[in-house]
Amino acid sequence: MKILISGASVAGPALAFLLHRDGHEVTVVERAPALRDSGYAVDFRGAVFEVLADLGILEEVRGHATGMRGTDLLDAGGNRAGELPADVFAGELEVPKRELTRILHARTAAAVRYVFDDSINAIEQDADGVRVGFERAAPDTYDLVVGADGIYSVVRRLVFGPHSEAVRHLGMSGVGFSAPNRLALDRRGALWRSPGRAVYAFSGADAERMSVSLSFASDSPELDLLGRAEQERITRERMAGAGWIVPRLLDDMSAATDLYFSSACQVHLDRWSEGRVVLVGDAGYCAAPTSGMGTSQALIGARTLARHLAESGGDHAKAFAAYEQELRPYVAENQEIGREGARRFGAE
Repeated sequence: MKILISGASVAGPALAFLLHRDGHEVTVVERAPALRDSGYAVDFRGAVFEVLADLGILEEVRGHATGMRGTDLLDAGGNRAGELPADVFAGELEVPKRELTRILHARTAAAVRYVFDDSINAIEQDADGVRVGFERAAPDTYDLVVGADGIYSVVRRLVFGPHSEAVRHLGMSGVGFSAPNRLALDRRGALWRSPGRAVYAFSGADAERMSVSLSFASDSPELDLLGRAEQERITRERMAGAGWIVPRLLDDMSAATDLYFSSACQVHLDRWSEGRVVLVGDAGYCAAPTSGMGTSQALIGARTLARHLAESGGDHAKAFAAYEQELRPYVAENQEIGREGARRFGAE
């Protein structure tokens, strides 16, 4: 089949590899002008290691392990008051997200057509195919379209309805960026919390730099859609008076070139497919960053979808139904973990 995937982060390239291996002609369209090199570290837990092995990238991914040794719990003044084991934040294996994205793209670039700096803006389907419009490229027709384009999925909005009907906010938002290693962390993390606010920082392979997350209670995911200046203003407002080294971290935030903003949200839908269009990863069933399962869930979802398409003998409706039936219990469990994670931060 001729298949279009929207999104070149994790689920999209993984699915593209598996579909091409099964004989399909695959195109991946990505709004960003190039591979994204921002984002926090990602971790892997449980059955996802079978997927990494199936993709042929397990050992290469292991080669980029952050090697985290635990997280210090800090009191209001920044003094060590306890410790969390490494797997709480880093899972069984943790790597920088940019490395995972790069590895997945390299695994697929020779066989899969990638179109960067473009996005889908129209989808019309009938029994024979899906007619897709693009912001830049000419329209084209595909047998199947897959939305692997994240929590604010264009595919989901065009086919399933507005974001407000699917995205559930868990009561916290935050900004992430890299900064000088002001805490002298050595493959360790540090977690500082006060009511409705938290700072998490860690340093992995680069001893001179640390990754920082400033989180705070919020009442809407709409903050994600604001411009950077407004997001910085709101972050400064919510973190005002926090003490410790937070004022210096706020200055680092403004100086960062890799800043990103996101809210803890989940995606809930009654169905993950409509006709010849199907969703995978965060686009269909985001469990929230507080679950620690987003990357594992995306990769497992991609392989489950590919497997059922291969087993269905070309019957996409049968494949989509089997994919959803198999994966929903796993997603429901991860989403409960995500909600509990938000509650532990005192934000839900």
